[in-house]
Amino acid sequence: MVHIITDSAADLQPQEYENLGVTCIPLRVTFGDKEYQENIDLSKDRFYELLLGSGEFPKTSQASPAVLEELFEMVREKGDEAVYITLSSALSGTYQTACMVREDVEYGGNFVFDSKNATGGQRMLVEYACRLRGQGKDAAGIVAGLEAIRDRIELYAVVNNLEYLHKGGRISHAVYTLGNMAQIKPIISVSTEGKVMLPGKAMGMRKGMDFLCKRLDARKPDGAHPLYVMYTNNRSVAETLAQRLAAHGWEIPDERIIQVGAAIGAHVGSDACGIVYVGE
Repeated sequence: MVHIITDSAADLQPQEYENLGVTCIPLRVTFGDKEYQENIDLSKDRFYELLLGSGEFPKTSQASPAVLEELFEMVREKGDEAVYITLSSALSGTYQTACMVREDVEYGGNFVFDSKNATGGQRMLVEYACRLRGQGKDAAGIVAGLEAIRDRIELYAVVNNLEYLHKGGRISHAVYTLGNMAQIKPIISVSTEGKVMLPGKAMGMRKGMDFLCKRLDARKPDGAHPLYVMYTNNRSVAETLAQRLAAHGWEIPDERIIQVGAAIGAHVGSDACGIVYVGE
């Protein structure tokens, strides 16, 4: 048996992890002196309530290495295999920690895979790993399959609120001030190295959504993989984007509109929306 493991930055809902047969390690989220575990005692909706209402800028951190060590030891004792798909190593120390734990457990059946992505991009890799497992692939075959699509994942989003990019150090105070005055909406993406980039900007959310539609036209999705619309807190923004995409010929079913959790939501705030897919 191959165990698929990930962390909560993959942004599936708890029931989805259960349905897929995926073990999810919760990231820790701290507001002031109160610490939560994502998906355990902190839902996505509650996260945004605290983000908007507490006045505290949240900190996110990886789970204790002991949690993963226990999982890897369980896999070794059963003689099974595991593939742990982590949040991007450029955004978190989760991947590096997992590699150290794997070495400590000393069992070749445990594999650690750097998603070089987050939220919907990481989700796509988790779902594809489950599909490959269902096809009878062993852990090494699953990792090879993930490597074949990882660099083809396209993730772009338009950010409505500059406050959290500013607080997180992604933009300067001058850019924050001028951007607010001019209604500039940054476009963010995740590079093939797994870093959050700012490849463009738009004058207002409408123009930002136009950018996303044009990105899809420029590099079309691989039909073998889903196209997701993502949002932070405000689903109506995602529904508006989905309508715009439909006008370009890209139909988005309701189940492919997904909410972004704390790992990225802490840095982009409410009312952002985006797309993620595997390019042709």
